[in-house]
Amino acid sequence: MSEARNQGGAVPVEHSHPDVTGGWLRPAVFGVMDGLVSNFALVAGVAGGVAGAGGDTGAVVLAGMAGLAAGAFSMAAGEYTSVASQSELARGELALERQALAGTPKLEQEELAQRYIERGVEVGVAREVARQLSRDPEQALSVHARDELGVDPGDLPSPLLAAVASFLAFTAGALLPVLPYLLGAANLLPALVVSGVGLFGAGALVSLVTVSSWWWTGSRQLLLGGVAAALTYAVGMLVGSGIT
Repeated sequence: MSEARNQGGAVPVEHSHPDVTGGWLRPAVFGVMDGLVSNFALVAGVAGGVAGAGGDTGAVVLAGMAGLAAGAFSMAAGEYTSVASQSELARGELALERQALAGTPKLEQEELAQRYIERGVEVGVAREVARQLSRDPEQALSVHARDELGVDPGDLPSPLLAAVASFLAFTAGALLPVLPYLLGAANLLPALVVSGVGLFGAGALVSLVTVSSWWWTGSRQLLLGGVAAALTYAVGMLVGSGIT
């Protein structure tokens, strides 16, 4: 199978990577996990309290929907503020780096060359590479930003995207424990089954963007969520029995 070559005669290597720095992946994964675990624990706790106090399941639905709404809006607001602050900090550092490149270009070029030398590149080659990369101010800024700050000036995470991803993911996760009650369930067992499947599935999905196996990430999330729900249920039972 033949391979096309570029002008320099090198064989291009074509491969792709998932987005590991964008503003949506982390809040989406964290949001669905947090929504499922926190609301499952909340529903279990209220169900335990209802069982201990001899009440009906209406309180469970009310608590679950309130937890969903409060958590989703809180997650979105927190994620927006977090990512916006991160982007603002990055832009401030980029402005300082831009000033340094404009004010002391030779010093910045030598700094870049020293970085390559420290990584094992020959001195002459390192200085020549640094010289060529420094000819274009925007390219020089991009190289320095990636090397020193770990950011891409043209691809900073979006606060709005992070907030929306977090909101939708949390809502989807938090809805699962309440859904059986909305459909008429009279006890915790259906919610336990649905939430358990959701916990394992959500954990298994994480394996798509990590090097861990799906059964390990799924089992880990199921265990953690189950422990949280069990402890909260026990607290609910104690409180519920204490107020009757």
